[in-house]
Amino acid sequence: MSSRYEEVRAMGQSLAPARISASWARSETYGAPTEAVDPAFTGAVDDGSLFARCGGEVLAGLHEGLPGEPISLMLTDADGIVVSRLCDERGLTDALDRTYLAPGFAFGEREAGTTGLGLALADRVPSLVRGDEHYCTGLWGYTCAAAPVLDPVDGSLLGSINLTTWSQRSDGLLLALARTAAGQTSALMLAHGRGASPRRAPRGEVFRVAPQPVGGTAALGPAWAAALDEVRDALRDGARVGVVGEPGAGKSALLAAALRTVRPRHRVLHARPPAAEDAVSWLSLWSPELGKDDTAVIAGRVHELPTPVATRLAALVRSLPGATLAVTAGGVDGVPDALSGLLDVVVEVPALRHRPEDVPVLAAHFARDGVAFTDAAARALRTYSWPGNVEQLRRTVRDASARSSLVDVRHLPPELLATRSGSLTRIESLERDELVRCLTEHGMSVTRAAETLGISRATAYRRVQRYGITTPR
Repeated sequence: MSSRYEEVRAMGQSLAPARISASWARSETYGAPTEAVDPAFTGAVDDGSLFARCGGEVLAGLHEGLPGEPISLMLTDADGIVVSRLCDERGLTDALDRTYLAPGFAFGEREAGTTGLGLALADRVPSLVRGDEHYCTGLWGYTCAAAPVLDPVDGSLLGSINLTTWSQRSDGLLLALARTAAGQTSALMLAHGRGASPRRAPRGEVFRVAPQPVGGTAALGPAWAAALDEVRDALRDGARVGVVGEPGAGKSALLAAALRTVRPRHRVLHARPPAAEDAVSWLSLWSPELGKDDTAVIAGRVHELPTPVATRLAALVRSLPGATLAVTAGGVDGVPDALSGLLDVVVEVPALRHRPEDVPVLAAHFARDGVAFTDAAARALRTYSWPGNVEQLRRTVRDASARSSLVDVRHLPPELLATRSGSLTRIESLERDELVRCLTEHGMSVTRAAETLGISRATAYRRVQRYGITTPR
């Protein structure tokens, strides 16, 4: 019988990429099955290791974000033994069971021939194997993508993240998804290995408001300056002020800057809204400060306050005529009725998309000392709509400047280079992000990006157009 590689050649099919062809050759040498897989069952798997626990946590989170998707999420060890599997579609689960792609079974190249997970483990790079690219015809009904997981300390191979779906479904998204999950697993292992734990959400603490983000306000544009002037004038007149606007627009920063100008000797405290279980005790954490002559308090996001808490806060302020209290909220209608009656002036902070002239100034402030931006990166920052406003810009610049002292477009999040960012499914977002990641690499063209991602050039161009991807140079 001719080899699998020669059979495919004889059928006149275009040859697979070099890595898959090499895997076919190895599979033949190993004596891997050509018609039906019959992998060895190893019994119990090591699901208590740091790798298994972190990988399981990442896959569980990914699984929750893909409800109803016919995708099986699997974690394998370095030998290709399936450690865990998550899949909601009964038909796909039953089919995978029939091919033994289940926990405890070995599915490396030696046992199953060319597969996504076997190729990823053999070459230690993310791999996508579609339909009849599998060495075994019994696996032609599937498409699988896998990415190796490396030890974050010594770089050794720990295993792989494997995603499998039906071969007739779109596969362009699987590789990006697997690559992302593998990276998250390594990062989570590093965090746990250092004894780190996720930061807890704020629980109504009181803290001193940080200084005005930008030295002075002259550097910012007229929209911010006009809002700041309005708040300062109101405070000088003894008015109680509320500032409203989109999340992250800089409401608290605006209030803090105005208070520091009008009352330069005052302490400025910021009370975050309480967690539900802390609502009763929230006021007692900071309300004594309201009665002090040298203290001003900003009650942030009062639209999140339960009605009884807002009512008690309003009663407290009324009992302290000299209290300096300012509030922030998402909108005028969001201010609780009990508090809205206390406000003399409400000022709106324009969203960052309406203040494009502020973006370069803020970006320069948020960046590390010595960090510069290429013209392409500066243009991408300036033209993006910033739905998360100043807070999103701060995170973006901090992350980018941590990666390079000269920030280029490849250091920026993919959504900054795509005009279609809303109304995307999780999988579409990952596909867009992976395509942008490739296109922003030095010297990368759409043709080379298509080769890297394992898709046709025409498909790559269609997706560039679909997502409105631009890579400013």
